[in-house]
Amino acid sequence: MTWRYLIKQLAFPPSSLLILLLLSFFLRQRWPKTALVGFILSVSGLYIMSLPITVEYAARSLETEAPLAIQQWSTLSQQADAIVILGGGRETNDPAWQADQPSLMAMQRIRYAARLAKASNLPILVSGGLHFGQPPSEAQIMADTLQQDFGVTARWLEGESRTTWENAQYSAEILKAEGVQRVVLVTNAWHMPRSRWSYEQFGFAVVSAPVGFLSGANGRPFNGWLPESKAMWHNTALLNEALGSFMYKLNYRAP
Repeated sequence: MTWRYLIKQLAFPPSSLLILLLLSFFLRQRWPKTALVGFILSVSGLYIMSLPITVEYAARSLETEAPLAIQQWSTLSQQADAIVILGGGRETNDPAWQADQPSLMAMQRIRYAARLAKASNLPILVSGGLHFGQPPSEAQIMADTLQQDFGVTARWLEGESRTTWENAQYSAEILKAEGVQRVVLVTNAWHMPRSRWSYEQFGFAVVSAPVGFLSGANGRPFNGWLPESKAMWHNTALLNEALGSFMYKLNYRAP
């Protein structure tokens, strides 16, 4: 798991672009033209990846699932048997809480799912594994947050998965045994197409409930052409999602 994390961080921006920039610096005397190309590519890449306008347009290509209409919430029990919330990361050992807490992205999913559960009375499964092998699982953290902050009890906890595919695989083992065939799937809008596809591979009928859209107008001065550190994070997540969606359809099929 540590090696996978290391390789991923080095292969994706900003690390990959910073490495290219360093290589360009060291090659500037021996291969000046190559160094110049590397310098231009790395600086241009860092600039593009730091722009809110890039987030807006990149997200539009990934956020293909429409949001649920609020009027649909109370009728979800006619379309599905359960709500599934996918883990979205954690903040480790938050001093304010003296425990691990859901990330801001995970909280978006939890809050939305809690609202859907109260409107529809559907049971909830939370799905998310350990952090580098260390408990508690994301599923446990989400279940605790649902109960303590929203007064909603998660019926099932799937705490072994490390990837979106495993979210679907291990959720299927739990839900199929309970006769659940139709699920309302809650995750971020840009993550929804890959998530929906994964769950459908295991035979689920999926009602998409995307949240946390990034494709709306960025609302920044100068239309989002000034760099922001937050945009770098968003663009890296979107790039990872685009590559993940492509690789999943090449490499994964349900048994």
